[in-house]
Amino acid sequence: MKMTKKKALTIQTAIDFWVRRHVITRELGEMLSDTCETAGFDWHRLAKYSFWVSIICIIIAVSAVVGDKHLMALLEKLFDTPATIKCIFMLIIAIAFYSYGITRKRKHPAKHFSNEAIFFLGVLSTATAITFFGEAVDIGSGHFSILLLLAALIYGGLGLWFPSKLVWIFSLLSLGGWIGAETGYESGWGAYYLGMNYPLRFVFFGLVLTAAGIFFPKWKKREEFSRPTLAMGFLYLFIALWIMSIFGNYGNLDTWRDIRQIELLHWSILFGLAAAAAIFYGIKKDDGMARGFGITFLFINLYTRFFEYFWNSLHKAVFFALLAASFWYIGTRAERLWNPERGRKNHNEKC
Repeated sequence: MKMTKKKALTIQTAIDFWVRRHVITRELGEMLSDTCETAGFDWHRLAKYSFWVSIICIIIAVSAVVGDKHLMALLEKLFDTPATIKCIFMLIIAIAFYSYGITRKRKHPAKHFSNEAIFFLGVLSTATAITFFGEAVDIGSGHFSILLLLAALIYGGLGLWFPSKLVWIFSLLSLGGWIGAETGYESGWGAYYLGMNYPLRFVFFGLVLTAAGIFFPKWKKREEFSRPTLAMGFLYLFIALWIMSIFGNYGNLDTWRDIRQIELLHWSILFGLAAAAAIFYGIKKDDGMARGFGITFLFINLYTRFFEYFWNSLHKAVFFALLAASFWYIGTRAERLWNPERGRKNHNEKC
């Protein structure tokens, strides 16, 4: 079994500990050690990052084409057809990508990243088809949020059917876009909807997604969607709470400038409590992702407050010296906690 050096060291440490405590015999320990092979290079991670970079480059290339007026004018001349025809054409391409991705996934289930990359091309084609569909049915109402809802429903249905966690994530992104656009349209594109500004609306949306991610495992056939749903819920929730801790429930910058930052302290406390709750949940359920989100945004909260309250009152040399000292302390503590040699030393001392 091939594995990274880090994983191999962890397994070898466990085997040595079991042998010393006579949980297993030395012969069995040697046999287990021989079954582990350290990979010289992490090709799995390289494949993942390569497909990520490829997808990002595709997005940049498409954005560059859309942003270039001359190229767009040329494409309009080459494809001078009604929006309905363009929509059908892109829909056929999207179906082709999805069909090929499904077939390839059944034949080569181990090629996860390349299969997901093919589904992503289907996602782009679907988005383009929906855009042309919007042009075809546009009556000048400006109610484009319906298209985002349509995209969320299509991606959600396809993601659950294949199944594909990548397509499911785009469904949640589209759903978030629909929440923002629909509430904006209903409020006449004002700052408030039911007394809530945009970040506060996404606090509630993030809570709903987080709850959905926690209870997703009850659906046994699709319990693997729990992790991406929970991750997206945490992202929506914590980013929205972070913005709320800075701006509060204000929709006007002029009004926000006139208030004292201490008046938004309750949002900072709520932000900190949410991070602490994620850490507690992560510890209780042994969920590294929840702990990671909680710890990360707890530090973001603390450092944001540090900048708010001490940026003007402290000399910049003192300010950055304190900042450097805090990061140095965090780095040394993290180094001690995660140093493999330290873990092995502790095992030896206990034995």
